[in-house]
Amino acid sequence: MRIKDANKEMRKKVLVGMSGGVDSSVAASLLKERYEVIGVYLNLACALDIEESARGMAAKLDIPFYSFDLKREFEKRVIDYFVREYAKGRTPNPCVVCNRGIKFMALLKKAEELEADYIATGHYAKVVYDRGRKRYLLKKGRDREKDQSYCLCGLDQKQLEPTLFPLGNLTFQEVRERARKLGIHDRPSSQEICFAPDADYREFLRRRIVANKGGELSRIREGLIVDREGKVLGKHKGIAFYTIGQRRGLGIALGRPLYVIAIDTSKDVIVVGSEEEILKDELIAGDVNWIAIDRLKRPREVKARIRYRHREEDALITPLSNKRVLVKFRKPQRAITPGQAVVFYDRDMVIGGGWIC
Repeated sequence: MRIKDANKEMRKKVLVGMSGGVDSSVAASLLKERYEVIGVYLNLACALDIEESARGMAAKLDIPFYSFDLKREFEKRVIDYFVREYAKGRTPNPCVVCNRGIKFMALLKKAEELEADYIATGHYAKVVYDRGRKRYLLKKGRDREKDQSYCLCGLDQKQLEPTLFPLGNLTFQEVRERARKLGIHDRPSSQEICFAPDADYREFLRRRIVANKGGELSRIREGLIVDREGKVLGKHKGIAFYTIGQRRGLGIALGRPLYVIAIDTSKDVIVVGSEEEILKDELIAGDVNWIAIDRLKRPREVKARIRYRHREEDALITPLSNKRVLVKFRKPQRAITPGQAVVFYDRDMVIGGGWIC
């Protein structure tokens, strides 16, 4: 599949990932005005009623609909990763991993099978081709509050080339207004972690411990909570249940707020301290996926975001190798968390993103 100029092409075929919600349904309706649209539901780990909702939306829009079972792949590539990261004392980001390793790979594969020219989703983001760079660029959606470029930072050129984001130039309210006119009703918001509907991921991990014999989580055990000087303050229930910056659930009452400032996996120790002690001004990012550039050759001033809902901050990124960079912030950041994605921006353009080491 190779894009020429999507604005000049008519009635090409596009495969749209549908979740049964308003965003993907409106995306499909917008594309139907210009393309032959096929709706696809990727069955990962969600309830049957969500698939039926997606099927119903496709019927309402009068477009073909296919459902593909990807639960086994999702279990292996996303859920197992999620569990391993927590077992290592890191905080995973399953959405970033799922987008690159499951959703967009699957959509590309199904598009090829169904002879579609493009793939599309209901993400609030943009893809444009830069002739000077000879690269496809990922940019923020117009609605900055809904922008999802952070979660798409792992996409490569092969994935971006045939991708359309119909909602990229729309606001959340404009999408809802179009849905109202189409008679499309919103479902309740999806869980932050789709495969752990208990809201608290710790309960999900506890169930996995019971089912996990001889695996990563079977090694999780209680340990000590100490301060920076090594003074024992209490006991924890297992490092998988804690994350950098966490305050609640420590079970310590010393008359002042305490936060997780470090996790020592070699000793099964949680280190706690004051809020000031979770402020850091640098990090190392590994496995960086460059989008706007082929590689980082010299230090560069950027805006960096260390979590999905975190505000971007001024930073200098310096190459350590092609896939590793040192990120130095102009001012200290709260709770820089190993395992989370850090994404680099130049205004609305995603330069690239990697994993906090």
